[in-house]
Amino acid sequence: MPRITRPLTNTEVKQAKPKAAMYKLLDGGGLQLRVMPNGSKIWILDYKRPYTRVRTTMSMGPYPEVSIKAARQARDKASSLLAKDIDPKDQRDNQQRKQNAAALNTLHNVATQWLQIKRAKILEDHANDMWRSLELHILPALGKVPIHKLTAVKTILVIKPLVKKGRLETVKRLCQRLNEIMV
Repeated sequence: MPRITRPLTNTEVKQAKPKAAMYKLLDGGGLQLRVMPNGSKIWILDYKRPYTRVRTTMSMGPYPEVSIKAARQARDKASSLLAKDIDPKDQRDNQQRKQNAAALNTLHNVATQWLQIKRAKILEDHANDMWRSLELHILPALGKVPIHKLTAVKTILVIKPLVKKGRLETVKRLCQRLNEIMV
């Protein structure tokens, strides 16, 4: 029969003092608080991977940044993923990879790549003029926006002041350039 672990209390977690070697305080369901010799405390989830059944650990974050309540919620979420045969560590890593890819695919980065390709087909002065117009009117407001979050409404809000000034030719060219970048 498995041993029943009594859940930790906030007082026990706060009062856990460092020792000469790392030690664990168990909370149940695979959740544990590791107390390091330097005094840091880290929430760890100990579980078996869904298909290989190999025991592994996943960090939930440091205490007190991650409270006991938040660590338990993360443990419960991981348990529900494990029930569906999804490795929570792989799930977290995939989400992190997607977020990093989205951060790299900003309008500025995509426009830079587009211009590198475009430079081979046009004159250098024309390429510089195209880039300058993007730098002046579009990139200050939208350059850091991930390309998948860029919407027509956001773009229109950036271009509206040019329309009010009557610079319709500039608006037309910016729209053409944005359309080329987005394709």
